[in-house]
Amino acid sequence: MSSFRTLIAVVLLFTAGAPAMAQTKIDFTEFDLPNGLHVILHQDNSTPIVAVTISYHVGSKNESPDRTGFAHFFEHLMFEGSVNIPRGQFDKIAMNAGGQINANTSWDRTFYYILLPSNQLELGLWMESERLLHLRIDSTGVETQRRVVKEERKQSYDNRPYGSLIEKTFSTAYKVHPYRWTPIGSAQYIDEARLEEFIEFHSRFYVPNNAILSIAGDIDPVATRELVAKYFGDIPRGTKEIYRPDIVEPKQTAEVRDTVYDNIQLPAVVQAYHMPAMGTPDYYALSMLTTLLSDGESSRFNKTIVDQQQKALYVGSFPIPLEDPGLFLVFGIVSMGVDPADLESSINEEIKKAQTIELTDREFEKLRNKIENDFVSRNSTVAGIAESLSDYKMYFGDANLINTEIDKYMKVTKADIMRVANQYLIRDNRAVLYYLPKQSQ
Repeated sequence: MSSFRTLIAVVLLFTAGAPAMAQTKIDFTEFDLPNGLHVILHQDNSTPIVAVTISYHVGSKNESPDRTGFAHFFEHLMFEGSVNIPRGQFDKIAMNAGGQINANTSWDRTFYYILLPSNQLELGLWMESERLLHLRIDSTGVETQRRVVKEERKQSYDNRPYGSLIEKTFSTAYKVHPYRWTPIGSAQYIDEARLEEFIEFHSRFYVPNNAILSIAGDIDPVATRELVAKYFGDIPRGTKEIYRPDIVEPKQTAEVRDTVYDNIQLPAVVQAYHMPAMGTPDYYALSMLTTLLSDGESSRFNKTIVDQQQKALYVGSFPIPLEDPGLFLVFGIVSMGVDPADLESSINEEIKKAQTIELTDREFEKLRNKIENDFVSRNSTVAGIAESLSDYKMYFGDANLINTEIDKYMKVTKADIMRVANQYLIRDNRAVLYYLPKQSQ
């Protein structure tokens, strides 16, 4: 179970120059149970598969500063079993039924999914209702997952080259907002937490009125609605206040710079620019800007800095989509023998071009085609559709954005892209990190 994608992996998910495809309208129904659980159903009988997903509107930003890592810890603890599912059997039950099961945690929400043959839909609903209502939270499970989470942190963050990059970038860029810590959290705080604190966290955030159940695939909506009521209808509504931080990060007025010495061979340069929350008009313009700069072999960063100048093995940029104002990241790994300052200079030059030279019509059309293709691709599987429907409802209150959000991208003009480059990608609005080999310290 991965808490969130690594920096490079996110960028490399995309490819350049793909032709645009027309998206078929995605139909769905939605309703609320009396306990506050929001349910979304999408019927697709083309293959005998169903995705049963549930999102809880709790991520690392809902944690206390002295108890970071709780949301991610629960991503693991939720697989410990329940009153009616023996310890260690949750995964096995799903796999024995021909299913796949996983979860992920972000700054803003925690997402669980079970992908099953459609004749096992009822099993999936029972399993998810079990760990919502009857999750096993005891000292044995907590101690087991403490060890698992600490080992994950060692393997994926502390002992991996550039593993601390996201963590260091966010802690440098944010001063007061809870985005300043990342979902992996602190091993120290997880160690210090008492069993009662984990029970309290579950009772506060893992409640029907803080969740969205999204089901997509080979279903009969009427029969599925009855099954949802059967397994989730009697779960009590949560009564505790659900903490939603209203902390606003102050506007940055001067560049922040730092150096990190890591177990790496080649230096890296990171620039993190503050940007608006996802769903805002400028977010869409910045998303298109990052496609221009770094998406694919013919992107500006790759063509100029990697191929022509040979200053970097890799340069990428992308906006991290967050519920509150997030970060637009630029990341580059320096070529052997190149000074990191030279790479940073070249990155700045390409950003300057985006600020001063308008895109050609050909570049702009290519951008639009790529954005449209990526949008359609995200919703090409029942699992992707279930997750998109859930996210759109959770963050924006409108699941139908799965059909209409592309219009927001298509409204972005060439002038908008140049404007956001000038407004946000400026020196006083950024944090810059140099990752250097430990032997150079």
